[in-house]
Amino acid sequence: MASQKILVVDDSLVQRLIVSELLTLHGHRVILATDGREAVAMARSELPDLIVMDVVMPNLNGFQATRAITSDEATWHIPVILLTSKDMESDRVWALRQGATAFLNKPLDHAALLELVDRLE
Repeated sequence: MASQKILVVDDSLVQRLIVSELLTLHGHRVILATDGREAVAMARSELPDLIVMDVVMPNLNGFQATRAITSDEATWHIPVILLTSKDMESDRVWALRQGATAFLNKPLDHAALLELVDRLE
């Protein structure tokens, strides 16, 4: 498992801390953003190896931020994992159409996230 720089995006402090701690304990460097607008800016400035992002957030939601990141020439290559409590098949399809690499439901399955992160290195 190689160390990656991972941008974690969630408007919930608790969720940011949970995901951040999980990834840090597994050897990754984590940077944090609180909403979609900040995520887009940080993706451009930090060029993380991976983004783990909530869907329901203020300013830009996760779908909008993913679309902005994956359609930008500087950041299109960064995989985006969307995390959400929205678990309709239509949400999954929409996430993939916006450019997301993967879609995981909340409550977060820690093992599933770590497996996905390892697979995306």
